[in-house]
Amino acid sequence: MKPARRYLLTGAVALAAAGVGAWWSSRRFSLAPVLGEAESGFWSSRYDGPNGEAVSLADFRGQPLLVNFWATWCPPCVEELPLLNAFHRDQAAAGWRVLGLAVDQPSAVRRFTEKLPLAFPVGMAGLAGTDLSRTLGNTSGGLPFTVVFGRDGRVAERKIGKVSPEDLARWAATHKA
Repeated sequence: MKPARRYLLTGAVALAAAGVGAWWSSRRFSLAPVLGEAESGFWSSRYDGPNGEAVSLADFRGQPLLVNFWATWCPPCVEELPLLNAFHRDQAAAGWRVLGLAVDQPSAVRRFTEKLPLAFPVGMAGLAGTDLSRTLGNTSGGLPFTVVFGRDGRVAERKIGKVSPEDLARWAATHKA
């Protein structure tokens, strides 16, 4: 095969692979619509905290709420937790609440929070957390997954993947208490 033809063929294969990769990535990390009863089901949910304390989601209703689905075995989840801690501290006076829903084992979360204490409450959602996140539009079940609920109790924002300071600043400005 002539060198020019080989380069052209290699380029075409690389372009096709990039296209398939982009398509797969967009499908994997795209958000689906929130399922019909997902919001009301969310607010009626109850979980235990890592130390057995009750976490009732109804207690968070009426204020802007950032819910973060995370796990101790998820590196981007662990990387964003200090940022979420800071958001919780900075926005609490403005009426914001933050809730972590751990898709994990209580013992792992207890060990983790001994090293990095979280200023916001954590509910132990376990594998049911993955199902809950899917009803909220996270069809891949990927972590981290963050959902912002407005004061009206409806889903206002969602993001699959690690949140950024810019995401948090935009949400805080857009969804005031």
